[in-house]
Amino acid sequence: MEIDYLENIDGHEQNIVRLYNFNKTEAILFRDLLIDTVIIKKQKLNLAEVDFITPRNCNLIFGLFKTDEGILTKDNQTFFCVLTLEGFTNMIKLIEPFCKKESRGFQYLYDIDNPIDLLFCPSASFDE
Repeated sequence: MEIDYLENIDGHEQNIVRLYNFNKTEAILFRDLLIDTVIIKKQKLNLAEVDFITPRNCNLIFGLFKTDEGILTKDNQTFFCVLTLEGFTNMIKLIEPFCKKESRGFQYLYDIDNPIDLLFCPSASFDE
């Protein structure tokens, strides 16, 4: 699994942080890590510290917040995905299909009016 940041992907100031290039096994590992660290232990999950995730041009840290804000950044290198417990629970549901079978589809992991989306994409591209 890899992570990167893509700026202005559609000419309309739409940016994405992309978790990509993974298989069913890594999707399960990622889902279980989110559940254990963020939902159960209520701790931050820093993807730079996860051995099966390779950061390309950025890092992503997940953490609980009082409101669903999505991804925030100050420098376009370190990103914080801050959601409520309900927001993370919904994210787990969106990841679940990738844990059941290999897929070439993709999924945005939240629906918040925010200039940066979070894309979960097993293949390297999301325009298939």
